[in-house]
Amino acid sequence: MMRVGASGRFKILPVPSLLLLLAPYLVFSIEVTTPAELHAAVGDVVTLKCSFRSTSSPTSKMTVDWSYRPQTGGAPETFFHFSSQVFPPTQGQFLDRIRWEGTPSRGVASISLINATLKDNGTYTCSVRNPPDVHGSPTSSIVLTVTPKKSSIRFSDVSVLIAFILVPSGMLTLILIGRMYCCGNRHSQSEAYRSNIEVTEGVGYAAAREKGRTCYERCLTDSEDEDYYYHQKKRHPHDDEDYADSQV
Repeated sequence: MMRVGASGRFKILPVPSLLLLLAPYLVFSIEVTTPAELHAAVGDVVTLKCSFRSTSSPTSKMTVDWSYRPQTGGAPETFFHFSSQVFPPTQGQFLDRIRWEGTPSRGVASISLINATLKDNGTYTCSVRNPPDVHGSPTSSIVLTVTPKKSSIRFSDVSVLIAFILVPSGMLTLILIGRMYCCGNRHSQSEAYRSNIEVTEGVGYAAAREKGRTCYERCLTDSEDEDYYYHQKKRHPHDDEDYADSQV
């Protein structure tokens, strides 16, 4: 680069001086973004989203780190690392519960947390490095809140309720209706078997007895009396006629 001196002549500046002058315009930067908050229920698979923009294309030197700080506080602890390949947790509460969801070529550095628990509440920080992009905003954090799962009635629960409560109740109702219908028919048939003398003599007694009984008791009693009367009638068909002749 040339510079005009005091004597009016141009001087060539050395290369280091040129780089210092252009340094503010040659800074490589990276920007990492994540959701500010995330809510999940116990047992859910939670995707911790992380994306980045870099002035340079991702290379084999690019790294991704995820750290966790409990809700109760304390120093952040790195539990996941990516550098050309995945390095999942080998111990601790995240063992066998982290799945890599990243695609560096598309600027994605997300992970999934499997089977979330109440102990997972806290702050998760995503950090991406892609040399020579080392400046800018290389980290971003998510506050995860895990709550107990709300109970809900599933279709299977409804099916069990119907099978063990409603169906038996419906069957019992049909049986009672059928019983009452049969009792009415049997009562009508028994009246046809009885003679005029029996009906006339038993009106007063039967009326008094019927007042103090429920419909169900009447049905049971009538059924027993009618069965006995019917069988006796078949065994001694002339008893009623003899009784009537004696009264005459």
